[in-house]
Amino acid sequence: MKNTLLFLLTIASTASFAQGSLNMDSLFNWQDATLVPSSGHSNTYNEIWGYAKNGKEYAIIGTTAGTHIFDVTVPALSQQVAFIEGAVTGSIVVHRDFHDYDDYLYIVCDEGASTLQIADLRFLPDSAPVVYDSNALFNRCHNIFIDTTSARLYMCGGSMQFAVYSLANPIAPTLLLDCPNQVSFWSSIGYVHDVYVRNDTAYCNAATNGLFVVDFSNIAEPQMIGSLSTYVQSGYNHSGWLMADAPFYALADENHGKDIKIIDVSDMDNLVVTDTISSDVNVNSIPHNLIYNGGFLYVSYYFDGVYMFDCSNPAKPTLAGFYDTSTEIHQGGFYRGCWGVYPFLPSGHILASDMQTGLWVFGSNMISSVEEDRADASGFSVYPNPVSDRLFFSEKLTNVSYSIFDMTGKVVSNGTLSNSIDVSRFPSGLFTILIQDGENEVARRFIKL
Repeated sequence: MKNTLLFLLTIASTASFAQGSLNMDSLFNWQDATLVPSSGHSNTYNEIWGYAKNGKEYAIIGTTAGTHIFDVTVPALSQQVAFIEGAVTGSIVVHRDFHDYDDYLYIVCDEGASTLQIADLRFLPDSAPVVYDSNALFNRCHNIFIDTTSARLYMCGGSMQFAVYSLANPIAPTLLLDCPNQVSFWSSIGYVHDVYVRNDTAYCNAATNGLFVVDFSNIAEPQMIGSLSTYVQSGYNHSGWLMADAPFYALADENHGKDIKIIDVSDMDNLVVTDTISSDVNVNSIPHNLIYNGGFLYVSYYFDGVYMFDCSNPAKPTLAGFYDTSTEIHQGGFYRGCWGVYPFLPSGHILASDMQTGLWVFGSNMISSVEEDRADASGFSVYPNPVSDRLFFSEKLTNVSYSIFDMTGKVVSNGTLSNSIDVSRFPSGLFTILIQDGENEVARRFIKL
């Protein structure tokens, strides 16, 4: 990734900084005082998810009442466009979880006589009709994950403990494997709280038993290919996420004061913790959910809010930004504050849910929705970087088209290149220049001072 991001943190004039925030700005917040909090953890709100289609962006948040879908395309004008009542509602509800596949939203809950709900998102922003609502496969479920490459849904906790379902027909899931009852080695894994799956390889966060990696490519005969039961600051292995372009897995133990572990998973026979990171706010801070995207690790921290870590060096991430969503006082034995984070919207906006303060939409001056082409080996660069007035190029370019994007993906300048580009009128911040020559293109980022 780009080394200039580290430089950006040192420039106070270009950073978005206010009390309780660094490099992140609140663009929208929604709360509904008419909704009841849970009796278990006093949380009205739980999981956050996102969805984008036809130039529109949506935030999906769970509450004690059900599932709320907001059009957040223009954050300042965000509004609820659909609501799906839960099979179970009210103060009994603590957990809901979501994942989408093939324009369908999958909804689960881990309390009461619940159901698996599937909503059709193709009609948004007008509606999101429920096309499946049944407990035939399971009722309670703590977390789900969908491996889109094989169209499989993995469920954790709840009434089935751990099971794999086929989504060959997205609105009629079928059971493929009941792991505790059909997999001989599953007793050594035990309860799986959450799972991350890519290309049939599942990283199972197995509570106090640790991390287990299982290959489900042959669904009739899964194989355990890696495990990590003893590691620094081990606790309740809650959740994790695999980096897209480097063999590193981030793991959160849901315990007061426990750090996030960064694990090198390049060798399944030797999983190694390369670093531990935290919010460093309070001994009672707790990492809850975390997601890698675009060279950053996004973390929702109980009591502390959303945190961004720069993964230029994936083995040792560094703090890049944060926003404190919580009004709760740190205290041991309690779970309050930021529940989840979702960083995959095309605009680059970041969604978050807080158990007490609801839905949040953030902007960040650390990212651009246009990815820099790190695979390009031409050595092409732009300079000076950071730049104040004119941007130059390491190679002579003529009759080549360009577009410059701001951090939200908006085109702020385009045309045909000459020897340099005047950027003096640009505001300070992070930009991406996309250069196109026929079918070839390359993107480079720069900071405007």
